[in-house]
Amino acid sequence: MLAVLTLGACAWTPPEEPAPPPREEVRAPEQPQPIACRTAPIVTNGSRQRMRIALTFDACTTRKNEYDERVIQTLLETSTPATLFIGGGWAQANPKRMQELAQYPGFEFGNHTFTHAHMPQVKDDARMLEELQGTQRAVYDLTGRIPRYFRPPFGEVDNRVAWIASQAQLTTLNFDLPSGDPDGTTTAKRVVDWVLKKAAPGGIVVMHMNHKKFPTAAALPDIIKGLRKRGFELVTVATLLEDTEWPTCKPSNAPEQTLVAEVIP
Repeated sequence: MLAVLTLGACAWTPPEEPAPPPREEVRAPEQPQPIACRTAPIVTNGSRQRMRIALTFDACTTRKNEYDERVIQTLLETSTPATLFIGGGWAQANPKRMQELAQYPGFEFGNHTFTHAHMPQVKDDARMLEELQGTQRAVYDLTGRIPRYFRPPFGEVDNRVAWIASQAQLTTLNFDLPSGDPDGTTTAKRVVDWVLKKAAPGGIVVMHMNHKKFPTAAALPDIIKGLRKRGFELVTVATLLEDTEWPTCKPSNAPEQTLVAEVIP
């Protein structure tokens, strides 16, 4: 905008200065864009440096949605913390049970999907996410608690499933010690012997609390006694992983520059 100086009735307008010559545009060098991280950890154990082990129990959504109260009673009588992976359908079929379980601070709730689907076979990402979020809502509505960990049904998981679980604010947690309690030919003694033989520091044991025909309830007292005799501290998953360094994404050496995540115990 030009400045105008007024002298009496006259006005003087300074001449316009010539426009400066166009300057050559200098562009900053392009910076490489970060690669989106589309992977998430799949945790199978805690630190191998501490004599801790986590007992976990799946409450799978089934047609009957059974509940073996003997399992829970043993945990309470022995003051044993545990992580209970709840199916959303199971929770809705057992609302009073869920409210009772929520009264005990030693129990931690996890997410076991809503329908007990084979998650890698679910091709629609939105449906997979709803399996998880629907269970989050069911558990929260009944207990006021929000699960932090996701246990894939049948132990079936891949990078895509773990990534989508992370979008529901869930860490995928599998196990390194299957108890074998769903095996129709096994016995309580075989389950006890197997768990005590294979138990290792940082281990995560998977059992079930929704099938009365399983030998879980009969085996559990001796499992708890035997693990403690070996010097293990029985803890929830959250406690087991409290000193775990969570993974960060980093480019692999592969030509396609895929990203991998590592759990450092």
